[in-house]
Amino acid sequence: MKRIRLKDKEFELFIPEKDIQEAIARIARQIEKDVEGRNPLFVGILNGAFMFISDLMHQLNGPYELTFARYSSYSGAHTTGTVNEIMPIRSDIQGRMIILLEDIIDTGGTMFHVMEKLRRGGAADVRLATMLFKPDSLKYDIKPDYAGLVIPNDFIVGCGLDYDELGRAYSDIYRIVED
Repeated sequence: MKRIRLKDKEFELFIPEKDIQEAIARIARQIEKDVEGRNPLFVGILNGAFMFISDLMHQLNGPYELTFARYSSYSGAHTTGTVNEIMPIRSDIQGRMIILLEDIIDTGGTMFHVMEKLRRGGAADVRLATMLFKPDSLKYDIKPDYAGLVIPNDFIVGCGLDYDELGRAYSDIYRIVED
């Protein structure tokens, strides 16, 4: 599909599934090299990253421990500036290498908050893997250790990303069409 409509917004095809899968495979190879001989704890950030998490873990295909957490900082198409912890990490992080799996880094506020909390909580090494990275909208001092695709500051949906909870299931990524 070249265009989709979600509620009151129109979106156009931006990143085809093939390009997304190639980026995820590249991240997996980098992670495998970096974690060799270590016992990382992968933390999938819900809800948006569920498709990225699944695709990445299939690529890694190893005996890795995976848990989930959920944070919220968005309402509709805009960030609220406040990070709410909805589902905390329940695994022991003491002395562990943690690799956070996030769908997109834009302002960086949510991951900055989570990474600082994990460091204060005793994690030995905290890394960040993201499917998409928007450096032009970054407002916090973080840089992903693994970034699939660097994109401009457009509002996007698909491949786990949503607009008011709609559009997550598309395998391609679409960007908003501004009037």
